[in-house]
Amino acid sequence: MSTTSVEPRAGALGRLAAYSFRHRWLVLTAWLLAVVAAFGANKAFGGDFSADYTAKGSDSAAAQQLLEQRFSAQAGDTVDVVFRVPSGVSAQRSAIEAVLAKIDAVPHVAAVDDPFTTPGSISADGRTLLTKAHLDVVNPEDMPVEDAKAIIAIAEGATRAPVEMAVGGQSIGSAESGSVGSEGIGLAAAALILLLAFGSVVAAGLPILTAVLGLGVSSSLVGVVAAATAVPDWSTALASMMGIGVGIDYVLLLVTRYREQLAAGREPLRAVVATAETAGRSVMVAGTTVVISMLGLFGMGLSYMRGAALVTILAVLVVMASAVTAVPALLGAVGTKVNSLRLPGTGRRPVGHAGIWVRWSRTVQRRPVLGTLAGVGILVLLAAPLLGLRFGFPDSGNSADGTQTRRAYDLAAQGFGKGANGPLLLAAKLPAAGDTAALETLSGSLRTTPGVASVTPVVLSPDRSTAIMTVVPTTGPQDAKTETLVKHLRDSVVPAATASSGTEVHVGGVTASAIDSTSDVVKRLPLLVGGVVGLSMLLLLVAFRSVVVAVKAAVMNLLSILAAYGVVALVLQGGWAGQLIGIDTATPLPAFIPVLMFAILFGLSMDYEVFLLSRMRERWIVTGDNSRAVAEGLAGTARVITAAAAIMVAVFAAFVPAPDVILKVIGVGLATAIFVDATVVRMLLVPAVMQLLGRANWWMPEVLHRRLPNLHIEGRPEFHLDDEGEAGPVTLPGQRTVRVPV
Repeated sequence: MSTTSVEPRAGALGRLAAYSFRHRWLVLTAWLLAVVAAFGANKAFGGDFSADYTAKGSDSAAAQQLLEQRFSAQAGDTVDVVFRVPSGVSAQRSAIEAVLAKIDAVPHVAAVDDPFTTPGSISADGRTLLTKAHLDVVNPEDMPVEDAKAIIAIAEGATRAPVEMAVGGQSIGSAESGSVGSEGIGLAAAALILLLAFGSVVAAGLPILTAVLGLGVSSSLVGVVAAATAVPDWSTALASMMGIGVGIDYVLLLVTRYREQLAAGREPLRAVVATAETAGRSVMVAGTTVVISMLGLFGMGLSYMRGAALVTILAVLVVMASAVTAVPALLGAVGTKVNSLRLPGTGRRPVGHAGIWVRWSRTVQRRPVLGTLAGVGILVLLAAPLLGLRFGFPDSGNSADGTQTRRAYDLAAQGFGKGANGPLLLAAKLPAAGDTAALETLSGSLRTTPGVASVTPVVLSPDRSTAIMTVVPTTGPQDAKTETLVKHLRDSVVPAATASSGTEVHVGGVTASAIDSTSDVVKRLPLLVGGVVGLSMLLLLVAFRSVVVAVKAAVMNLLSILAAYGVVALVLQGGWAGQLIGIDTATPLPAFIPVLMFAILFGLSMDYEVFLLSRMRERWIVTGDNSRAVAEGLAGTARVITAAAAIMVAVFAAFVPAPDVILKVIGVGLATAIFVDATVVRMLLVPAVMQLLGRANWWMPEVLHRRLPNLHIEGRPEFHLDDEGEAGPVTLPGQRTVRVPV
């Protein structure tokens, strides 16, 4: 095939790759300009991060709305201020008041409660004082870090024997979290793995360079997305994880296929077109599955989920665009020198060498029942801790020892009981201005309710149309008994005390809001699972033209995700496994994390499924032998999948040292799932199950065969097979080649 005949006969991806190859410097310049333009757009139009975790239409949301309308000074976020004086806080009153005055002068502090006149602010033994600084921001993300650090500095300066002081709250915790540069750590680890996999500085540098280009565009545009919709601050780290991980993985697949084509004797342009027509198609399908999975988050009806999904989808789309334009341009720039600058002792095997992977596949295929049982057994064992998982939101009690938030939590619990760290706020709309008769009855009932430690007096709003009072439980905010108490107050105590009075009471506060949010997310989870699994199966059905492949992929992905959930549940128990990653107390799992993990992992698991099965289908079409297709498909992709999985694990594991529990848990879950998926599932379960199913793997009803489009994910033979019909170095010797109708 001549060079000039390649492009006209190629598909759209092949033609685009040929254009990028020929106009390589123009394409690369356009990508550099895109990075600059994205950075400029962020500077000009970028918005601030924000997130609303309240459950719409819930009782706690109604309470928050009343606070915002009638108690604006108390509607914002708060900072807990705790003093402990062994000789009694009254002896240090002047010093304490001086410190509170300093906090009151910090920007964004609207007011500080006077603990010496506010009932319930001093413990029964007189040694502990707990008050609140009210901020003028509703969401903790809106509190500037420098102002939160100013409050921390005041607390640290005031802690002198015999006075012990600490401050807590979400804004304080965010300021203490800081950053560990996880993106840089992930990139460095990925670079090392690529060097070992390719044995060439040039080949290893291409995926890193492409990932940096994509990250430069997508990370800069996050601010633009934040200006249009609510985007939580942690979503930037998530998008970076995904952008780096899938970006390097996709380019790794492309560069590996390009090297195979060069090793088969093809000149660079034809090798690039063949790469686009085979691996490029796999990348497009794989990226589309990730996007579909993330789109499932829109069905949750949660604004912060939509924001996180949007920035992640943006990162993946940028990666897909770079894979079909920037990569061919870079390959055009390096040409046949892609294997240059070899490292001593590495990269000496022939590209695509089957080696150990053929022998491994044959071993599994000889005992498919044993392989299937072993794989399922491992996944079930890993998933077992999931039975003890607790949903909820981590609080300051889960912060690291020595932090301000943990010290404030422990001091408050020591002086007032565990419930002081999770008070319930009852907001009431009165039938007439100042009519608190029903609330006085309710207050009496609350004091005799089991599980209630104390109740503050009723406080009226300035216009006397609304009232609030605080209920302190006897149990902590994460205790199941606290959730039971909230339900009991809403279902029994409040209705009984306010019946026929016209008083409308809502149970709110941070603890009640967390309970409502968890319940809301869990209720919506089936919508996400059904939508993502259904759409992904449809895409696989079209891509591989096989009902069995689509169903098998969905089942195996679900099993690997459950295994990852089990590992997350294990580390959250705070035992030996948790202490390895800095979790030393039993910690609940925010319900949105498994939802987020499901969307991400289902898409990423499909990536490896697409990489593996596209090569298997390619060999099936050529040989018509299912056993051979499975063995050669595994042999042709095992090194790529292993390296890609190692990179993804390294990128996700780089977020485990993060101080933020949410990022830490997401890193553990994603790294575990990718490792399990690339080893137990792809290297054991897939070949075993596909051997058991035989030719049924590739069955599709005739009506679907005629009606569904053919994506040719396995590529077009004229662009990647030689004249004898073989796909090059992965083929097993001594076996006959047969063409199977597509």
